[in-house]
Amino acid sequence: MKVVFMGTPDFALPPLHALVENGYRVEAVVTQPDRPGGRGKKLRPPPVKTYALQENIQVLQPEKLLEPSFYQLLRDIKPDAIVVAAYGRILPARILELPRYGCINVHASMLPAYRGAAPIHRAVINGEKETGITIMQMDAGLDTGDIIIQDKVPIGLDDTTGDVHDRLAEIGGGLLVTALELIANGRISPVKQDDNKSTYAHMLSAADEIINWERDALSIKNQVRGLNPWPVARTRLKDKLLKVWRVDIQTTERRVAGKPGQVLHASANRGIIVKTGSGMVIIKELQLQGKKRMGVGDFLKGNPISDGTELA
Repeated sequence: MKVVFMGTPDFALPPLHALVENGYRVEAVVTQPDRPGGRGKKLRPPPVKTYALQENIQVLQPEKLLEPSFYQLLRDIKPDAIVVAAYGRILPARILELPRYGCINVHASMLPAYRGAAPIHRAVINGEKETGITIMQMDAGLDTGDIIIQDKVPIGLDDTTGDVHDRLAEIGGGLLVTALELIANGRISPVKQDDNKSTYAHMLSAADEIINWERDALSIKNQVRGLNPWPVARTRLKDKLLKVWRVDIQTTERRVAGKPGQVLHASANRGIIVKTGSGMVIIKELQLQGKKRMGVGDFLKGNPISDGTELA
């Protein structure tokens, strides 16, 4: 089977690797153009491009998918299937219709739940206990195509988005190969999605990063782990930005005085205990503006916090 692979970030690497390792003819990799990044704002190639070049696979980086020259290249390749994994753009109809077996998407949720741009982040932030991978036959809608195969993955109470991301990416590679084998052998029975059960995973905004201390302790913990390792939950300590990487929940049956966002206690052995709208959280790992990420013990050595300090 001749395949064109379309993907950009780290999530796309295991599916691409699985295709190469299982002998699929990956004729080309289509990925986003190099973007500036890091302190020097130097152009950085997408992870998928780096891997493809190592494997001597042709790399295509069109600015627009409707470029005539790009479409002609795809036509000349005559792929049996186009595999898409976190490419980052909606495919036009003429590309969807080009391959013999259509376009196959590796999506990081149990569709129809969490269609859209940020399915892993939203599942963790919302406190879901499981998510999964869906291999889907793409259509003109946003993650609305027929389901070929799915596999569930549990989300632990302390799992971060990074943990779930890596787990799903690995499973996605194996499930993709299984799906392509079923397709090639004519053994698939695609299932239409129930639109009435669909939910949407909106792209993250700057507002999603801000901790609202009026919320309950569990919601804040889910927000913190859902934004780890990117873009990271944040609050303010006096006049500086404070990124919060990890928190635990402080359980107690008694009513605690103080207002949401107020530090009730701060010590190296117990952590920074903060009052929320319902309950308390213990900040265990954090990062002050301009400083490196560190555990609470090391942080308090250079940044003592007195009881009653308010996080804004």
